[in-house]
Amino acid sequence: QVQLVESGGGLVQAGGSLRLSCAASGLTFSTYIMGWFRQASGKEREFVVFITGTGDNTYYADSVKGRFTISRDNVKNTVYLQMNSLKAEDTAVYYCRLDRPNGASYWGKGTLVTVSS
Repeated sequence: QVQLVESGGGLVQAGGSLRLSCAASGLTFSTYIMGWFRQASGKEREFVVFITGTGDNTYYADSVKGRFTISRDNVKNTVYLQMNSLKAEDTAVYYCRLDRPNGASYWGKGTLVTVSS
């Protein structure tokens, strides 16, 4: 059974940093694309970034480019999101997602990031 568990969220002041983690279990982690999404209160869930299985390729939403960095450790079956220069508008629940080649996706339950201005 595939399971994704996010951690690392919390309250931080604007301009601060947080590192989120997403630990995967139940599958061969290195095979799959991993992504981070976020959903602010009252808004649609939006794409933040993804990383390929090898970690060679990444793609960021314009809103986080230059401030957020995704990485993965395929030994620890974990993907990370380093978030720097946080802004109030980054406040959201952050979710990780795993994509299988057959089109199936798995989501974690999310971790809340709150940025105070």
